[in-house]
Amino acid sequence: MSVVEALPPGLDLLVARLEDHARAARGAFADNTLRALAADSRIFSAWCSSVGRSMLPASPETVAAFIDVQAETKSRATVERYRSSIAALHRAAGLPSPCADEIVRLAVKRMNRAKGRRQKQAEPLNRGSIERMLAAETPRRLHRRILEGERETPLIALRNAALVAVAYDTLLRRSELVSLYIGDLEKGADGSGTVLVRRSKADQEGEGAIKYLAPDTMAHIDAWLAAAGLASGPLFRPLTKGGRVGSGALGDGEVARVFRDLAVTAGLKLPRLPSGHSTRVGATQDMFAAGFELLEVMQAGSWKTPAMPARYGERLRAQRGAARKLATLQNRA
Repeated sequence: MSVVEALPPGLDLLVARLEDHARAARGAFADNTLRALAADSRIFSAWCSSVGRSMLPASPETVAAFIDVQAETKSRATVERYRSSIAALHRAAGLPSPCADEIVRLAVKRMNRAKGRRQKQAEPLNRGSIERMLAAETPRRLHRRILEGERETPLIALRNAALVAVAYDTLLRRSELVSLYIGDLEKGADGSGTVLVRRSKADQEGEGAIKYLAPDTMAHIDAWLAAAGLASGPLFRPLTKGGRVGSGALGDGEVARVFRDLAVTAGLKLPRLPSGHSTRVGATQDMFAAGFELLEVMQAGSWKTPAMPARYGERLRAQRGAARKLATLQNRA
């Protein structure tokens, strides 16, 4: 459902404005952004209809009440996204945004005080975990499944091993991982390689970035491509139950499932199951543990501000901070 389809009837002028804006903005936003805006508009429209309030234009009081209700069951990040979508919807319709009003800001502050601003961090997959996952998937598990006659499993195992290895080396988000292309790989004389990331969350205009791939990661990639018979197109593909390789890219929602399956197979004792961000968090922590500077880590993860990598490494910094040094001097460490 599009943003326009989420609107209640009787808004012909505003619908026309939104349609004009959609035509003008075609290609300017990522598909995920457009899907989120449409979904958020649908949720806001349904709530406004249920309480007899106007969705477009919405009053600041309506938006504040919506935030209060949603904050009871939704995460802070989700409600913040709703607010951003409501503001974007009003801008697209040529209307002043109600989200800048003080009453809306107070509703957000009320939510933040109740929920706290701290977001849950993805369970990290550090280098030790990655090595155990790779060892569990190949070759022992691979050979066993071949003997059991599971034709599709060898390809799945090889693809999954390449996926988790690339994810750790590049610190890419799941949507960026599944957008990689075989033609953008380049192998070096020492067996290592690089890959061009054509577009990312922090690079919506497609300037591109080059990411390093270690020799063992390139070996996993080579094994996957050779077994799948791939020479061009998307690097990571879906597989049918019969073992046939799909022509399109793997869905980004599959990345977390692959990580979870590998973690369970390897018998990792983690507080929570991994998510699509787990290799990004784990690699960041490993870099801080190795003594890398914040700017180096920011470059590796393509962060433009230090807030998120600093958050990922905050426990390591606490272990090395002034309190730890004082305790060591006092022989209390």
